[in-house]
Amino acid sequence: MDSNFENIEIQKDGLVAYIRLNRPEKHNALNPKMIAELTAAFATIAALPHIRLIILSGNGPSFCAGADLHYMKEIATYGEAENLEDARKLARLFIQIDACPIPVLAIVHGAVFGGANGLTAACDIVLAHEETVFAFSEVKLGITPATISPFVIARCGQAAARELMLTGRKFTASEAFRFMLVNQIFTDESSKKITDYYIKQLLSSAPNALRDCKQLIKLVGQQAENPALLFDETTAMIARQRSSPEGQEGLAAFFDKRKPNWIS
Repeated sequence: MDSNFENIEIQKDGLVAYIRLNRPEKHNALNPKMIAELTAAFATIAALPHIRLIILSGNGPSFCAGADLHYMKEIATYGEAENLEDARKLARLFIQIDACPIPVLAIVHGAVFGGANGLTAACDIVLAHEETVFAFSEVKLGITPATISPFVIARCGQAAARELMLTGRKFTASEAFRFMLVNQIFTDESSKKITDYYIKQLLSSAPNALRDCKQLIKLVGQQAENPALLFDETTAMIARQRSSPEGQEGLAAFFDKRKPNWIS
């Protein structure tokens, strides 16, 4: 693991890897260096066999306030070809998070603006502080939330995206929860309890089954309109997992009334 990151922090604690955005003086605004570091970090951690959960958060007063102002000024001078390559780098980051084979839990607070919503939407579960403020502010700047849209719309649907993306308005954590952009809201007092709960739940699940489950959700989501197309894939997946050592251990533990061997 590269320990020379400038814009993010990495910490490993047993089965959990923590990735923290670390430009607190800039509200963790995205710049090319942070985008590259996040992409590399997720790729590296996802390949570590002993890590079973990634937690993404931000240091300082905000999770992420969108794009860095200097970065935006630089982008404004780009031609279309340069803009295309820059957009592809950001989209690759979202794909890297979305395709991560192990669960990714985001814990957000402060501001979650613009591209930050792509980061959270690509995660599996999102926890938000009650005072978090969200916004898809791109249209206010004469642009569109294009690179984040596949991940956001997959999470909240077209109806919510139409209101939030077209207005570009700020909205609260409670609204984000209602729009299904957030799974759970926490307070200062409940932060540790709620985070520990999700960590416990995710680590108590069989690691290979979780990987298959993430793949299954994506597969079914892509073909949901025609379940018949999924017949071979879904039946093969459950058969493979049932007969695997992990599946056999999970069933044996259930009938023996004991913990399976992946729970320490």
